[in-house]
Amino acid sequence: MRDVKTTESSNELSERVKWYTLAVLTIVYAFNFIDRQILVILLPLIKAELNLSDTYLGLLSGIAFALFYTILGIPIARLADRSNRRNIIAIALTAWSAMTVVSGFAQNFIQLLFARMGVGIGEAGGSPPAHSMISDMFTAKKRATALAIYSAGLYLGVVIGFSAGGYLGETFGWRSTFFIVGVPGILLALVLWTTVPEPPRPKTVAGNTGPTFLETLSHVLTLKSFLFIAVGCSLSAFISYGTSNFMPSYMVRYHDFPLTEIGLWLGLTGGGGGIIGTFLGGYLTDKIGKNNPSWYLWLPGLTAVAGIPFAVFAFNTDNTSLMLISYFITAILGTLYLAPSIAVLHRLVHPRMRAMTSALLFFVLNLIGLGAGPVVIGMLSDGFGSLRIALTIGAGVALVKGYLFWAGGRRLPADIEATKNLSAES
Repeated sequence: MRDVKTTESSNELSERVKWYTLAVLTIVYAFNFIDRQILVILLPLIKAELNLSDTYLGLLSGIAFALFYTILGIPIARLADRSNRRNIIAIALTAWSAMTVVSGFAQNFIQLLFARMGVGIGEAGGSPPAHSMISDMFTAKKRATALAIYSAGLYLGVVIGFSAGGYLGETFGWRSTFFIVGVPGILLALVLWTTVPEPPRPKTVAGNTGPTFLETLSHVLTLKSFLFIAVGCSLSAFISYGTSNFMPSYMVRYHDFPLTEIGLWLGLTGGGGGIIGTFLGGYLTDKIGKNNPSWYLWLPGLTAVAGIPFAVFAFNTDNTSLMLISYFITAILGTLYLAPSIAVLHRLVHPRMRAMTSALLFFVLNLIGLGAGPVVIGMLSDGFGSLRIALTIGAGVALVKGYLFWAGGRRLPADIEATKNLSAES
């Protein structure tokens, strides 16, 4: 497909092209999390071979990736607000897939640490440009649903990463598994680059080089709801990354699962529940938020608090079947937040600020959530001598998340009124 000039109206992209573009971007996001989460299912094998503590495992699956992912996301988003977003994603996909392959060559902790840093550098160019493309293709009335479909790619990647990773790791070893999952991403980058168009930006901003980083930062900080949304999302990620990254270890230690079964069941429960919850978050908030936009934040906050007892039960029961059922429910209730949060923030900013706004949100989300979540859970596990206690403490953080989304929802109508003429769209 040819590129579409940014001076054209977004209506010149047919519905078929819009949905094809969304489908490809969703698959790319799935690969993002396959390459990210494949490490998690392989941690028991890596721990055994390299003789690593839970704290080191937390560093590998958390801060090693998050540090570069969060920091580089901002300049890449700035570039995406000014140039071809499709090309940026294609280059980023190639880079993180290549570094996944490199991970298989690591001979010690330091080498694997640097390889995972490389994956983080590549993946920094994935989501903010995609968010901007999707928001330019879909109107505000459909945006949360479209972003929910895209965000569900996250959990599709979890399903594939866990289920395939467990089988591949046990059959071929953790090093070969990195090779096997990394190469297809490079081929997907070629498909993206040759078949997906660059969506035109709204006419009102065509030819505009866009606001600067400081202008975007200044604007989002004037939003009364922004910090509540950003920190609420970061605590969501803290819980999900902190707990899910240690679920394979938990299932081995307390439920005697073989690695292949861990991948299958975590794919069905954590990944499947995440797909359902993420889609419901966008779809339901687009429906119930029409008359009162505060529900874009209140619904994810309520479901997060409702999921706490299910999580506590899942991490402390000895009944394997009930543990899996409870974890599945927890995954659904805890994942309704992302698409509505992005949709709300994109509604409150200039169209040329969208990629940068997503990057700022992801900066806070991943620095606290991905960077700290696995490390804190690992340290709590080592400190208490019990992974169960660590996971239970992590689940309780959802109380704070619930309050933040409630408080952000109270402030959201005032932000919408103050910025209603900014994006010049419905």
